[in-house]
Amino acid sequence: MYFTNVLQFLERSAEEYPERTAFADPEGEITFRDLCLRAKSIGSYLAGLMKPQEAAAFYMEKSVPAVAAMFGAVYAGGFYSFIDVRQPAARADKALEVLAPAVLITDSLNEEKAAELSYSGKILRIEDLFAVSGPSPEDEKKLAKIREGLTDTMPLYVNFTSGSTGTPKGVAVAHRSVIEFISHFVPLFGIAKEDILANQAPFDFDVSVKDIYSGLFAGAKVQLIPREYFSRPAQLMDYLADCGASVLIWAVSAMCFVSIMNALEYKTPKDVRLVMFSGEVMPVKQLKIWKKYLPKAQYVNLYGPTEITCNCTYFRLEDRDYDLSEVIPAGRPFPNEKVFLLDENDREVTKDESGKEGEICVAGTCLALGYYKDPVRTDAAFMLNPLSDAWPERMYRTGDIGRYDEEGNLVYVSRKDFQIKHMGHRIELGEIEANAMARDGVSRACCIYDDAKHRLVLFYTGERGKKELEEELKLVLPPFMVPGKVLPLEEMPLNKNGKIDRQALFAMYAGSSRKAKKD
Repeated sequence: MYFTNVLQFLERSAEEYPERTAFADPEGEITFRDLCLRAKSIGSYLAGLMKPQEAAAFYMEKSVPAVAAMFGAVYAGGFYSFIDVRQPAARADKALEVLAPAVLITDSLNEEKAAELSYSGKILRIEDLFAVSGPSPEDEKKLAKIREGLTDTMPLYVNFTSGSTGTPKGVAVAHRSVIEFISHFVPLFGIAKEDILANQAPFDFDVSVKDIYSGLFAGAKVQLIPREYFSRPAQLMDYLADCGASVLIWAVSAMCFVSIMNALEYKTPKDVRLVMFSGEVMPVKQLKIWKKYLPKAQYVNLYGPTEITCNCTYFRLEDRDYDLSEVIPAGRPFPNEKVFLLDENDREVTKDESGKEGEICVAGTCLALGYYKDPVRTDAAFMLNPLSDAWPERMYRTGDIGRYDEEGNLVYVSRKDFQIKHMGHRIELGEIEANAMARDGVSRACCIYDDAKHRLVLFYTGERGKKELEEELKLVLPPFMVPGKVLPLEEMPLNKNGKIDRQALFAMYAGSSRKAKKD
């Protein structure tokens, strides 16, 4: 079957597996048939409020009703965008200003907060939308007419990421990019209708795209895990075990939460057969804990920024004991994705040049449309491939530095802007972090650089004493890489995507410096 719209994923599963559960949360569940009917009904209603290619914004946590309304927006010819309810209202307002949605959909828990935003358009309650019955024959005709005017290059969703200017960047992803990625992703890892995908990521984070659309494509059940469960380890593990989760596609930070909190010791979800992680470099120390309790599971490292639709490379971990200081490769490209390295002179770094570093660049159907209503920043990141002089080939510069190992696997080294020059040496902060996390009693580590004072600052969590860690790092790092300041934390600050919040660490460091001056 040739797909031009993600709704075909839903419609095919609704036809083949009408009574199978498509999505579930602690409050309830919905079958593929009912999801399709609800989405069509919501879509016919939204079609009277929004035009094709307009946005429906969601200001609420993920839920079964939210899924139905998401696809309702797509049936109406538009796209959806989730706005993080935990962020300050001023930042949410900036995202809504960029998006200019036709409607803002919220729930009873966030209705008052939504009313306080600067958005002046129509606000709808998800409870009211989800209460509607199946579509009428007239609704079906209306939706069919809308579908005739849609193409696979139209946006499906917009996810907002941080922007250096203070205004969030809205990454717009088309139907065809999701169709292309999921059509390879599901069979590559053997995701089947019998699987239960335990969805960790919020819907404003693109990790959730793999859960949502893999479930629709394979006819599998997607079990939504409430965000608050990731601060309650016992409840989380009970939930995973009770629902029979078999596939975990999680952010590294979520996996580290489970292992650091000894949650697997409390209860191990025995049905888990596939564990996939992305977002940051997976600390081998935490991986070992997962492998101890789930030794038969397949572990896969996924790499790729939001701008290339989920991931561009993958690496199936070997059945061996990884060294604590070892960096797990990012692996090889997904089918139909071109991933390559460019040096500072835009010359390609080949696999024959093992160890030589370059910026990771990506081309292919996977690329996002760009940053929504932001042509300047789009042109700065999405540009013509300098290696292609026969025709214009669009590529995305990730800003990540990578290299090839001896087996030809891509290895993530660091962010381009995490590469610093200190005492005459070029240093990757990731190397310092990896060595710190290889020490006993250190669960996580993150290094920042104070340009003004030319100082490396290391933050870490764990029971290891500060003085002990400082002395041990002197034994494993060259003098120019030894942090000038080491600061222990009870927990790492995380941004909305579950990654370590480096801006928060800079603020903590500045605060500790001011306090030291006063003392």
